Amino acid sequence: MKENNKSYPILLIGGAFVLLFICMISYICIYAIKNERVMFDNSYNAHQQLLKTQNTRGTIYASDGQVLAKTVTDANGNESREYPFGKVFSHVIGFAVNGRSGIENLANYYLINSNATLKSKAQARENEMKFPGDNVYTTLDVDLQQTAYEALSAHKGAIIVTEVDTGRVLCLVSKPDFDPSTIQKDWDSITEDKDNTQLLNRVSQGLYPPGSTFKIVTSLEYYKEKGDEYLDYHYNCNGKFTSGNDTIRCFHGESHGALDFQTSFAKSCNSSFANIALQLDKNAFGKTLDELMFNSDLPWDMNYSKSTAFCSSALSDADTMQLGIGQGTTTVTPLHINLITLAIANDGILMRPRFIDKVVTEDGKDIEVFKPETYKKIMSEDESYFLKNMMEKVITIGTASRLKGLEYTAAGKTGSAEFKDSTSDSHAWFTGYAPAENPEIAVTIIVENAGSGGEYAVPIAKRLFDCYFAKTGE
Repeated sequence: MKENNKSYPILLIGGAFVLLFICMISYICIYAIKNERVMFDNSYNAHQQLLKTQNTRGTIYASDGQVLAKTVTDANGNESREYPFGKVFSHVIGFAVNGRSGIENLANYYLINSNATLKSKAQARENEMKFPGDNVYTTLDVDLQQTAYEALSAHKGAIIVTEVDTGRVLCLVSKPDFDPSTIQKDWDSITEDKDNTQLLNRVSQGLYPPGSTFKIVTSLEYYKEKGDEYLDYHYNCNGKFTSGNDTIRCFHGESHGALDFQTSFAKSCNSSFANIALQLDKNAFGKTLDELMFNSDLPWDMNYSKSTAFCSSALSDADTMQLGIGQGTTTVTPLHINLITLAIANDGILMRPRFIDKVVTEDGKDIEVFKPETYKKIMSEDESYFLKNMMEKVITIGTASRLKGLEYTAAGKTGSAEFKDSTSDSHAWFTGYAPAENPEIAVTIIVENAGSGGEYAVPIAKRLFDCYFAKTGE
């Protein structure tokens, strides 16, 4: 009887270890299943090297079927990756040597695998060839991409165009750029050039002061706190606003005169918005920033930087005024501004942005088809309606009047963001969508060190909208 009592603790500890072992094995299995593709793409995964010896890397297509990247094999069996459009798609398609980037990295799991038919594999084996890899159809629009690339010309900057009700990324351009076809040969010169940072995807990784595009956020907070009382707001601008020892000036010292809330926004009056910012509940403003995904993760599958904007009761009045006009310590990526614009245009609902429509075998059989997916609602429909009206005024009576009187309607917000090392006066911003009454695409543009958004970014938006509606026949 005494011996049985002595063995009881041993059995208890042994049982606990068995249970712990079962839990650990279960966790590893579940983690492996859920993160299969992440583990597959890990550079230490030797299975990738095996697949490379068996399969030819698949082809990447635009949405209309034009080839954006393909593998060619010479008479000696040497493979190389070709990019028919050269630099035009450099950051979004990326490269697959010296590491991977862009869609080459995002879709690596599909491109490196082969789901070819047994007949195709048998033919390949008979001819001593590799199996054909699976092919990827992207969401990218060649005409829009080329238009954006040409419109940005020699400027540094970034452009992104997305589809409002699906989140499909139609176009993504970042400059300075690189030629993915010669990336291996050019690698040393590119990585040693610290002034141009060609490998930086400025759409998702470039952090900029948002300037007046941030007045969208300030306006949203004012509306959330005041409701229709915003109609009672009036301000007389003489070109500057002073609170204590701090002064905010309008762009180039312009005096806007008598303004209401909408005309303050449409004419992008810094003085009025500094005044508005000081009337806001700072803690509530901080909560709105959180809801709009500042200082947090974004639904984006490529590398990106987190935008930063902080507000709390501890923020000084001077910093609050700077925040209200998108200056000071506030930084944002063009991607983040586009996602906010996308949600405004879609009644407050942000669709998850994506680059891939479908994955197919070499003979065209669908392996995986991607559908539109809602990410989350970041503002109410009523708040979205309020901002839409404000952004339409920017076109009809404000700083983006170059988009007025066209065959289509548009809405948006310009920005002229000052920065410390300016040799001109500001980065030129525009973010907006069209048509105004039934939004289809959202466009966000930044041209570094170019001047005002109305003068330099809005004409680029017009070229993109023109291109899109010429294709759709609207």
